Amino acid sequence: MKRAEFTKKLIKQIAKTNVHFELLGPNDKVLVGLSGGKDSLTLVHALKHIQRVAPYEFSFKAVTISYGMGEDYSFLHRHCEEYGIDYEVYETEIFDIAKEKIRQNSSYCSFFSRMRRGALYTYALQNGFNKVALGHHLDDAIESFFMNMLYNGTMRSMPPIYKTKKGLYVIRPLIEVREAQTRGFVERNNFLAIGDEMCPAMRFDIKEPYVRENMKAFIKDLEKRFPEALKYIRASFYHIHDDTFFDKARLSV
Repeated sequence: MKRAEFTKKLIKQIAKTNVHFELLGPNDKVLVGLSGGKDSLTLVHALKHIQRVAPYEFSFKAVTISYGMGEDYSFLHRHCEEYGIDYEVYETEIFDIAKEKIRQNSSYCSFFSRMRRGALYTYALQNGFNKVALGHHLDDAIESFFMNMLYNGTMRSMPPIYKTKKGLYVIRPLIEVREAQTRGFVERNNFLAIGDEMCPAMRFDIKEPYVRENMKAFIKDLEKRFPEALKYIRASFYHIHDDTFFDKARLSV
């Protein structure tokens, strides 16, 4: 059975995040959202590696949410079989629902993201999983932080682990990994990774997700001006002095 190759830096960072936030534990049953993109491919292979070396046993299954628009995921079936990864496509009617629910020329990305996440949760709850693993990385967390601050007036990002109202734990094992590292992992292993062409929003008259793209450009420019900016932003996520802001309930008085 084939094994993916990791750089020492990448797998060390994933392992450190897993241990620090206690993302995985004995007898966990983990559902992994596998879109076929570079991030989710990195995630399933990282879990496969941890499964081999961890001093405890846990199981995981990769599931692709089908939007119900005739997608062909046979390449993912072959990939997972080749690497010994339990895999299934979960069929939904998200595409047809979108045609009824979304107005013309609207931004569809958040709608499909919510629906996909909801389908994952439903599958997990119906099949006895206690955790759902998502492929968000550090760039995603930092982009979300600035998007929430600059567009919503809130200070929030993406936690490495949280518990849903229905009792599922959502974990993000790649949350301290840079996007360039997931891209490098896929390229190094010559994996076929899909991009935006599989997004159902591409079949609608849509507005481009300009907010996210603007934020990517903003962060790219920030790194050009301050090469270590993201290093210190990541560090700041560990050192939060919440009594120094304007929330009266948090003030130390």
